[in-house]
This record gives sequence, C-alpha cells and structure tokens, in this order.
Amino acid sequence: MQDPFETLGLPADFDLDLGEAEKRHRDLSRALHPDRFAQSTPAERRAALGKAIEVNEAWRSVRDPVRRGEALLRKMGIQVDEGQEPKPNPELLMEMMEKREELSRAGRQHDAERLGALVVEMKAREAKATAALAAEFRLAGANGGPRAHAQALLRGLGELRYYRRFLDEALVLEDEIS
Repeated sequence: MQDPFETLGLPADFDLDLGEAEKRHRDLSRALHPDRFAQSTPAERRAALGKAIEVNEAWRSVRDPVRRGEALLRKMGIQVDEGQEPKPNPELLMEMMEKREELSRAGRQHDAERLGALVVEMKAREAKATAALAAEFRLAGANGGPRAHAQALLRGLGELRYYRRFLDEALVLEDEIS
C-alpha cells in the first residue's frame, strides 16, 4: 500500500493543511494529465497514468480523517484493521444504538427535519472526535511515540468510524426522502 503522504510530498501529520494538500494534488494531477503524455511512448503513458491513479488515491486518503488516521498508524507500524480497535466505550455504543434507532424512525416517517437535526448533531460529534484524535496524534508525537498511545489512537479512530457510518446511512436516507 502506498504512503499517501509520500505520494503527495506532504508531512506525515494528522493536522494537515488540507488547502495545501489539495493544491499539491492539483499540481501533481496537472503534471500527470494524459494530454501531457500524448506524444510519449505507450510505456511512459502507462507509467504516468499509474502515477496519476496513485496521486488521486493519496488525495482521497489524506482528505478523509479516518483514512488519514489509518495511513498514519500504518506508517507508525500499528495494525489498523477495522474491527480490531479496542472495545469502544459502552456509553458510546448505547448512544449510537439509540441514535441509529432515531435515524431509522426518521427515515421511515420521512421526517426530513429530524433527519437534518441528527446529521447536524453527528457532524458536530464527528468534528469533536476528529479534534480529539488530532490531539492524541500530537501527544503521541511529543510523548513516548505512537506505541505508547496506540490504544488511545485506535479507540479514537474507532469512534470516528462510528460517526462516519452513521453519516453515511443518513446520506442514503436523505436521498430517499428527497
């Protein structure tokens, strides 16, 4: 698996400047555009296309906090398979189960207002969890390295995944309702 930070020439950091990362992606995409290789050999065109695919995948990884966190943990030598993170806080599990029930009810009742409120709430929770994960990555970098913080980093990533799945489900329901 490619290192998205290396591919884009970015520092391996959770607190990336996404504007700078996007600019880097655009610059690389322009440089690798097929029109620039129209007169090249087939091998050169294939190589440029392969590199362009890597650049696009790297951008998808760094712009998404879950995938960015996974990439950083892999880079640190920490296993990141979904479902392998430490057990989540039981309160979080109960809350998420209740929120999923509300989400399901809002979808069945075509309650766009309630659905919107749940999305706003979950996006706020996702932002808070993203900030907490960023702080944990900073702490890991300053204090004892990633191994000493592996459980907290994996737990934070797991929590973020819960919010992401909820928001993905809500998006499907929003499409069905509208």
